Amino acid sequence: MVDETQLDLLGADTEDMEDKQIDSEEIDDESIAGNNGDGLGGNGGSGSGGGSFDDGIERLSLEKYTEKAYLDYSMYVILDRALPNIGDGLKPVQRRIVYAMSELGLSAASKHKKSARTVGDVLGKFHPHGDSACYEAMVLMAQPFSYRYPLVDGQGNWGSQDDPKSFAAMRYTESRLTPYAKVLLQELGQGTVEWADNFDGTLKEPSLLPARLPNVLLNGGSGIAVGMATDIPPHNLREVVNACLQLLKKKTSSIEELSEFIKGPDYPTNAEIISTPEEIASIYETGKGSIKQRAVWEKENGDVIITALPFQASGGKVLEQIAQQMRAKKLPMVADLRDESDHENPTRLVITPRSNRVDIDQLMSHLFASTDLERNYRVNMNMIGIDGKPQVKNLKAVLSEWLEFRRATVIKRIEWRLNKVLERLHILEGLLTAHLNIDEVIRIIRENDEPKPILMERFSLSDIQAEAVLNLRLRNLAKLEEFQIRAEQDELIKERDELQGLLDSPNKLTSLIKKELKEDAEKYGDDRRSPIVIREASQVLDENALIPSEPVTVVLSQMGWIRAAKGHDIDPHSLSYKQGDKYQASAQGRSNQQVVLLDSTGRSYTLAAHTLPSARGQGDPLSGRFKPAEGATFNYSLMGKNEEYFLLGSSFGYGFICKFEDMLSRAKAGKATVSLGNAGAKIINPSVISDIETDMIAAVTSEGYLLIINAHELPQLPRGKGNKIINVPSKRLKEGEESVVAMIAFPQGAKLIIHAGKKHKTIQGAEVIEYQAERGKRGKLLPQGYRNVSHLEAE
Repeated sequence: MVDETQLDLLGADTEDMEDKQIDSEEIDDESIAGNNGDGLGGNGGSGSGGGSFDDGIERLSLEKYTEKAYLDYSMYVILDRALPNIGDGLKPVQRRIVYAMSELGLSAASKHKKSARTVGDVLGKFHPHGDSACYEAMVLMAQPFSYRYPLVDGQGNWGSQDDPKSFAAMRYTESRLTPYAKVLLQELGQGTVEWADNFDGTLKEPSLLPARLPNVLLNGGSGIAVGMATDIPPHNLREVVNACLQLLKKKTSSIEELSEFIKGPDYPTNAEIISTPEEIASIYETGKGSIKQRAVWEKENGDVIITALPFQASGGKVLEQIAQQMRAKKLPMVADLRDESDHENPTRLVITPRSNRVDIDQLMSHLFASTDLERNYRVNMNMIGIDGKPQVKNLKAVLSEWLEFRRATVIKRIEWRLNKVLERLHILEGLLTAHLNIDEVIRIIRENDEPKPILMERFSLSDIQAEAVLNLRLRNLAKLEEFQIRAEQDELIKERDELQGLLDSPNKLTSLIKKELKEDAEKYGDDRRSPIVIREASQVLDENALIPSEPVTVVLSQMGWIRAAKGHDIDPHSLSYKQGDKYQASAQGRSNQQVVLLDSTGRSYTLAAHTLPSARGQGDPLSGRFKPAEGATFNYSLMGKNEEYFLLGSSFGYGFICKFEDMLSRAKAGKATVSLGNAGAKIINPSVISDIETDMIAAVTSEGYLLIINAHELPQLPRGKGNKIINVPSKRLKEGEESVVAMIAFPQGAKLIIHAGKKHKTIQGAEVIEYQAERGKRGKLLPQGYRNVSHLEAE
């Protein structure tokens, strides 16, 4: 049967495995072989799991064999490779590197030694895996931009924040431990930890390091195991220690109370943490969530200066992301990019706006949303507890469990020291007895070949005491030595009483733990680097908002070619056209607006004005951008704001009012906007309505009938046929004898100009009332000579 404990551990957390920066040890293929064959051997099994024996050979079904083998491998990855231990906050490879460096004498006060020497010792003595993987784990602990409190002090090229993988080979770099590493090693030789055999059983290595601070929170860590992952953010040492002191003072402290001391993670970068207090509180309550960090910037002589990047963000990558948007013409307000980073200013990225009219705050909000200037970091505080099982823990659980580990460590240290003191007192007692009876001790030694048992019997000495007496040097027989023994004895008795008092009094032990935490916080603590601030959410700007707003005139030809000319003073008729082609329609607007095209079937199509070719050429064919129905032609072009209204109508006298945004379409086939209804009906030139309540609408037929109505009489529709504006006898419509030739909307009080060939007639003031009637009427016949209307115009 499969061990239920293994199944429990695998079920501890089933987080999705995401791309992240992890120690290379976790993906070292060679380490797969480090399972020591547990559960993977061909024979010699215990017979568990349903195996049967025949002629000394165990037979096991493939299902049971693979299940056991996979679980064994999974447990190895979870417990011995990918997850940190709550005690010292280290994974096995990190622990072995730190221990090997301490064994080599590479303390913070020593000289640097070649990193290859350290890696060689780690691989040869404790960690039989790939050298490159081990070295990369070591590099990570040496990079101040990767570790909040680095454990390795590197000399040489150890990579940069812009390219963490650019470190030199281990034969070039040199290293030693940092002062902070003493926190993990200071109590190592004081009976505080258990020791285990190394991989070949020739040496001993510590199962854990006796950390004096909760390193699992201070430096955090990330990793992928089998069926679970971990992402623990780094924190500020002083804040964590203060939270520990609060928990020692009041065991029932809530997570909310602890959060008053630990405001949030503290990354090794000066970028801002912009997650809300509620989001951070949720992380500490559940042990899961995400943290959002944003770059710090300032204005300098009109430029934007980025002085701090989010954790693990690359300045080079950020500039490339911005440059890509510039090449795609999505950042027209940015004129230049520069990287002015140097030794004095490790991060200094310069963004130069195109003009002083650019909204810098809006620009940065867009860049935060679209580049690595703002990043999300997953939090999953999954770690191996003091019970040896992985579990996702909340903030209080982490601190409480670590303090339990710390208390046990301090007790072991005190007990170890107390035993040493008692052993020494025992020896001193024997030495003092010998000094008081020195003449007889000398006589026994001179007269006997085996004086030890005689001394033990004569003076009631133990074996250890007798051995110490026999090992006395002649120079130590002086009278003065007796005073030194008594002085040492008094001092050790005092220390013994103090140590025993600590063991007997939980309050005194707690006070000692508090004192040591405060000392370490004073020695290794520093100010918070990542400020926690409240910021507005970043937002990607609409593409049209990123485009400079310049006046343009969009020109459409009869053959469906389109282009855009800068300015509104362009005469579209004077432009050059392809042979056999000529002017069809034009629209005036801004370069950051959309262009709506209406075809002969009443469908509308949309394209961005800034994507149109210059009017210096002859344009691009719309057939390459859209897929209209067979035989359909593009008749009209419109430009305006989304909230603007347009009059849409047909030659059969129907019309309605439509918002510009209702005509927009992303489909290449467009969208049905004007329903023509009857065969032979055509689209009438649309016109803008400035005020639905006061504007007037004029419609004129091919026979010269003119009708003026109020705009509010027409319905507002997103699409459709609309209502009858002017009445034309249906028989005449069907036989093509009469139709509506023009419609226009104009403000009340404006002039209506009727063009009939080369002549034109102006209608204004009281004359407008003569032609005004209710919607759907026949209208009034225009004077003779003005009935053959070509188009209408309003001034």
